[in-house]
Amino acid sequence: MEASCLELALEGERACKAGDFPSGAAFFEHAVQVGTEDLKTLSAIYSQLGNAYFYLKDYAKALEYHKHDLTLARTIGDRIGEGKASGNLGNTLKILGQFDEALVCCQRHLDISQEQGDKVGEARALYNIGNVYHAKGKEALWTLPQEEPGQLPQEIQEALKKASEFYKKNLSLVKELADRAAQGRAYGNLGNAHYLMGNFSKAIVFHKQRLNIAKEFGDRAAERRAYSNLANAHIFLGSFDIAAEYYKKTLHLSRQLKDQTVEAQTCYSLGNTYTLLEDYEKAVEYHLKHLAIAQELGDRVGEGRACWSLENAYVSLGKYEQALHFAEKHLEISQEIGDPTGEVTACTSIEQLRSTLGSEQSSEGTDASVSAGYEIQGARPKWAQANSMSNLELLRFPSEKDQNGETLHLGDLGITGKDSLPSSASSHKYRQNPSLLEGYGESPLEASDVQVQLSQLARPFIGTGWTGTARCMLADEFQTCTASSVWILSHFLRPVSTKLALRSGALLCKEKKNNIIKPCRK
Repeated sequence: MEASCLELALEGERACKAGDFPSGAAFFEHAVQVGTEDLKTLSAIYSQLGNAYFYLKDYAKALEYHKHDLTLARTIGDRIGEGKASGNLGNTLKILGQFDEALVCCQRHLDISQEQGDKVGEARALYNIGNVYHAKGKEALWTLPQEEPGQLPQEIQEALKKASEFYKKNLSLVKELADRAAQGRAYGNLGNAHYLMGNFSKAIVFHKQRLNIAKEFGDRAAERRAYSNLANAHIFLGSFDIAAEYYKKTLHLSRQLKDQTVEAQTCYSLGNTYTLLEDYEKAVEYHLKHLAIAQELGDRVGEGRACWSLENAYVSLGKYEQALHFAEKHLEISQEIGDPTGEVTACTSIEQLRSTLGSEQSSEGTDASVSAGYEIQGARPKWAQANSMSNLELLRFPSEKDQNGETLHLGDLGITGKDSLPSSASSHKYRQNPSLLEGYGESPLEASDVQVQLSQLARPFIGTGWTGTARCMLADEFQTCTASSVWILSHFLRPVSTKLALRSGALLCKEKKNNIIKPCRK
């Protein structure tokens, strides 16, 4: 006897709950073919299909079925269903980068929820609108040349401020609803938005709240992200020792979670943080750990970055033979992965180091030869700023539980609404942007796990943005590795300050007297 539409739909729902979205979509498609006269059930199936395809990254089909759901909800006069379908459409359009259309859909969800007195729906809509503005600001930010944190173009500032406003409204409402998990996501996203705007002290306040709630729930993945985000913000405040402690907590949790990629990234960040602290022995220790994991993971790009960082650290220690070894490895990997600028960088380093070592053998005047190929006081040559390995895209990690808004739940035969798919669902990438956005169920947007990344040779330092194990580690709700993600292209030692060139912020200076990072004086 052929299974009924509802039976097939329930099988599809079970498959989706188990994270088997291909099977789930197949059951739902079969259910649609069998058909039903119960339009509520059909609406639920369309909603589930839309979400299943969303998780499978087939956004065209996700859009198609969410539109079917919206049309059907309007046909049967289901205002709550219409609002939720609009929210799902908004989330999908956001992923496709159609932000204005996404805002229209999410605003309709908000209007209907308020009209119907649906507080939960209202909170979700507020959250999703915040996500859209956040994504819009981030995408615009990534198209710009380097800007100082907090000195972003008006359009981006407005988008991030709007995101913050809607997150605050969401936070107020979820507090009223006593939804602590949602409060945690809101705090994380607020921290992320302020982080992008360069408000690092405020970001720290919000991320500490996020951390507390993650601990309440025993959510070690969220706790790990919170620690990383706190470390990132402290880097920009010049509190490198505090940042190192937070990165150590990140490392501990990544090992508990058996996440080697994050472990490698955290070792990389620690290596660069200790470089900022001028503790080059520890910097070498952590870069070697990063190198070992990158090799184990077969991550040649990450391995190349580790070799480059080790070259820098060994030069700072005056250990030029070891530096030469890693410069040669850097060259080998650059040639293998087709990085011509990396090859030029490595070749120049090798030439300079061989010259230095040759001079050491022929005379005692090492100091003069060491500075011969470099800028004053051991800084990397200026051409290093264009090194292509430093400009690779940020890694995009999935956040804890990405969800595409809401779905009609078929588990109970009485279909009364649209509940989110279970959090076991997988994850998705937000286009090719370094942010990962997700629906309300388990948010997108919590600040970035920034990867500190060093400049070439001598006194390198910090930056983000890398592929492989040496790159930005994405965060909890909405990953942002941009404005405040430190991207050091070179380190010039000056009598008063150290200049830093940022990935999304122009030049900053670290005053030696108080370790504060701020815009350099022209």
